[in-house]
Amino acid sequence: MFTGIVEEIGTVEKLERRGDRSTGPADARDARLTVRGPLVAADARRGDSIAVSGVCLTVTDLPGDGTFSVDVMPESLRRTALGDLAAGSLVNLERAVRASDRLGGHIVQGHVDGVGTIARRSPGPRWDDVDIDLAPELARYVAEKGSVTVSGVSLTVTHVRDDGFAVSLIPTTLEATTLGRLAPGAHVNIEVDVLAKYVERLLTTGGMTR
Repeated sequence: MFTGIVEEIGTVEKLERRGDRSTGPADARDARLTVRGPLVAADARRGDSIAVSGVCLTVTDLPGDGTFSVDVMPESLRRTALGDLAAGSLVNLERAVRASDRLGGHIVQGHVDGVGTIARRSPGPRWDDVDIDLAPELARYVAEKGSVTVSGVSLTVTHVRDDGFAVSLIPTTLEATTLGRLAPGAHVNIEVDVLAKYVERLLTTGGMTR
């Protein structure tokens, strides 16, 4: 589990697509992602979970040079923006939360629900207001003043619409995450609040008992 409080901006060293193109469609291939993130790699071990721009991934290799590698399954490539990455891309990094840590953001699973697109950003005196387009089937789970995870960053929703939502980015978020660098048209990983999905599940499947 994560909290959506980014610890470090990492740099992609390489994204290696794997599998044989002749054996199936491109979206059935996996990949290996290598990221430079000295802070999160310092005490990481093989098998640990690290959120890479909001996607929970398992560390498979630690060369000891400040980098770590993870395997990215076809499902993750299909449902997230990780497939857009290339050498030099910046990513938000967060280690899995310890049971003794403060929950500074909100409960984040690292299970991305879909990809949103930055529609507009309006700079303010010390902050940016950002509008994000999102498919209506996911936007329905986003509530004004509720929590949403955008590329691994826990944010408070300031406005909702049928096909998207808006957030305000404070100076710390602009400086300490990749969100301060993204222009309109950029893709972002979205994880909606898991509580909303559970509530819907209970109400629509007869799971509520009397």
